[in-house]
Amino acid sequence: MAARHAQSRARRRLSRRSKAVSGLALSTLVGTALWAWPASGDDHSGRPDAKSGTPRTVSSPNTPAPHQAPPDAARGLRAIPDLGDAARKRIPADSRQVLVVTGKGPDSYESRVVLYTREEGSDLWQAGPSWAAHNAAHGWTTHHHYGDLRSPEGVYTLTDAGGRLPAPEGTKLPYDHNSNFVAHGTGVEGEPLAGAFDYVIAINYNRVPGSSPLDGRRPLGDEKGGGVWLHVDHDGPTQGCVSLKPEVMRELLRTLDPELHPVIVMGPAGH
Repeated sequence: MAARHAQSRARRRLSRRSKAVSGLALSTLVGTALWAWPASGDDHSGRPDAKSGTPRTVSSPNTPAPHQAPPDAARGLRAIPDLGDAARKRIPADSRQVLVVTGKGPDSYESRVVLYTREEGSDLWQAGPSWAAHNAAHGWTTHHHYGDLRSPEGVYTLTDAGGRLPAPEGTKLPYDHNSNFVAHGTGVEGEPLAGAFDYVIAINYNRVPGSSPLDGRRPLGDEKGGGVWLHVDHDGPTQGCVSLKPEVMRELLRTLDPELHPVIVMGPAGH
C-alpha cells in the first residue's frame, strides 16, 4: 500500500513538472511568434519590400534559415505587383520607369505611390520606396470629365514638368520654370493651396505631350477635363491630380528620365 502511495505522489510530481515544462514551451513559442511578426502597418501577405522588391521575411535566431529564393527573385520582380493584365499590356515595351499610384478604394482620396525601375536589357523590376499621396476628392473613374472630382484611371506617359520654383538640380524632364504656376483659392476641403504648384509633372491625360504643363490644349475636348498633374501636396484631396510631399516631388524630378520612357499607372486597389 505504501509503495502505491509513493508511486502516486511521484506521478503527481511528474505531471506537475510536465505541465510546467509545457507552459514554458508555449510561452516561448508565443513570444517568438510575436517577436517575429512585422511591427509595421504594411500588408503582411507577402507583398514586395519597398527597398528590395522581394518579400520580407522575419525570423528569430532559433528558427531555421528560410528556403533560398531563386536568383531572379533576389534581383527583382518579373511582373509589377497589383496590376491587372490589361494595365501591364499598356505599359510601353521600352519603358524602364513605371510610377504606380494605388488608391485606397474607388471613392477614396488616399493613395500610395511606388516607382518601379528596370535595367536595360532586363525584364526584372526593382521597387523603390512607398510614398503617401492624395488623389481626387471623390476617388477614381474610367470616364473622367471636367468637374467630376475624380482622378482618371489608366496608363499615361510622363514627358514634361514645370513649376513656380526652379528645377531641382539634376532634373531630367523638360522643365518650364514659370511664375504662372500658382494655385488660386483654397482646396476642396478649404485648405490653403499656396505652394501646390511649386513643382509639377504633367500626366499625359488629354494634353499634348512635349509642351509645358500650362498648355491648355485638350485633344479629347474640354468636357473630358485636363490639367491632371503630379504636384506638391496641400494636405487634402485634389480635383483630379495626384499630390505628393515636396521632397518626393524633388526626388521624382531628379529621377524620371525621358530616355527611360517613364509612365504612370494609376487607379484604385483591385482595379
